[in-house]
Amino acid sequence: MNIKITGSGSYIPTEIVSNKDFAQHVFLNDDGTAFPHSNEVVAEKFLEITGIQERRYVSDDLLTSDIATIAAQKAIADANLDPETLDYIIFAHNFGNVKKGAIQTDLLPSLATRVKFNLRIKNPKCVAYDMLFGCPGWVEGIIQAQAYIKAGMAKKCLVIGAETLSRVVDIHDRDSMIYSDGAGATVLEATDDEGGILAHESATFTYDEAYYLFFGNSFNKTHDPDVRYIKMHGRKIYEFALSQVPKAMKECLDKSGVDIKDVKKVLIHQANEKMDEAIVHRFYKLYQETAPEGIMPMSIHKLGNSSVATIPTLYDSMIKHQIANQSLHKGDVILFASVGAGMNVNAIVYKM
Repeated sequence: MNIKITGSGSYIPTEIVSNKDFAQHVFLNDDGTAFPHSNEVVAEKFLEITGIQERRYVSDDLLTSDIATIAAQKAIADANLDPETLDYIIFAHNFGNVKKGAIQTDLLPSLATRVKFNLRIKNPKCVAYDMLFGCPGWVEGIIQAQAYIKAGMAKKCLVIGAETLSRVVDIHDRDSMIYSDGAGATVLEATDDEGGILAHESATFTYDEAYYLFFGNSFNKTHDPDVRYIKMHGRKIYEFALSQVPKAMKECLDKSGVDIKDVKKVLIHQANEKMDEAIVHRFYKLYQETAPEGIMPMSIHKLGNSSVATIPTLYDSMIKHQIANQSLHKGDVILFASVGAGMNVNAIVYKM
């Protein structure tokens, strides 16, 4: 028995926000003082470091559970699956449903429950729950789903990664330019087909790293101090990612028994182009190899960092031949890898 992705789907929001759209923002330092550089310089440096030219935001009428439902419907259709036969719905997100202009998150009922309701699934044995694991949530959801299938507790699982980060950003913080919205979903099934998940690796670092990403006050000190926004210690995250993610990728690949030369693509969390390039470079260096050209497909340039949605939407785009000069073929070995709040890292070696 092998465990494979049999269907995928995604929702890419329609609202395109370019770097130029931040021209009128008032960016501040964390102590509330005026930022020393013009927004033009900020945007220029931002593009140089992150590679992000534009990002997608959801329209005002949509919530995280709404776009997750759309992605789920597409994945179910792609897998040619009766949704009543699903055993688990695992929904990775971090902030729940946040309405436009609201100051509270809504997690009651859980977002997975809402998706199951939206899909009109009657079967009570289809268990739906949320996964809070930072940006690596979708990858961790896949790891959990395959564990259920291997243990004989499930045959078919739906794993979703969706986020509307545009609703939880501080517009006075330059880091707000990184974040975006999106949803990706995949169906995982037991199959006699060759390939599937060959190995996985997960870790949580908290001793020094737990609060590298956190909820904090706006940099604008006149804002309500009880309203919180996503914040990060960017330099610490960068250094942590370069130190720990390549190791996790290597441990996972070594466990799989696959030779580094047989890896066709590395699908890594789309957080920051320069950081991702450095991670992949260090990963190959651990094998005294050089990363092949085109090994790391990127969607961040146009879609930004949509947290848990970046990898499943990237995977779906490649399966549907929507990324220029990038494709996946049956028999290809790919490596999923992610890093994010917690601080969590994980990886999966997967054969198409």
